Amino acid sequence: MLIATNTRGYAVKRPSKRAIGTMLANLQRGMHMVLERQDEDLQGDWYIQVLMRDNNTYQLEYRDGVAAEHYQTQTVSQEKVLNALLGWAAAKPDWREGFMWNSISSMFEPPTSEATERPTA
Repeated sequence: MLIATNTRGYAVKRPSKRAIGTMLANLQRGMHMVLERQDEDLQGDWYIQVLMRDNNTYQLEYRDGVAAEHYQTQTVSQEKVLNALLGWAAAKPDWREGFMWNSISSMFEPPTSEATERPTA
């Protein structure tokens, strides 16, 4: 099941294209929305999210199940963001096109402890 939520905690189960578009259009600086795929057959976290940054750009991120598959991009185009959100929601294979995606998986790796890095005497 697809669930859309926003900064204020407003949630829509099985959102329509129109609902997704409205949530995106209503974003203000510092606000975000998330589309999350919840399915018993899917392991991990599957979502796409967008943040309206203070400089009026959109920060778009998606995660495909595990931290190693977490990517981010930025754009000024609300239309491109909407197309990506709708494409992701519909599981279209080409929804990532038109962006330069950067892996941010290292931000979600567990910290290494100093004890494991130092040789013992």
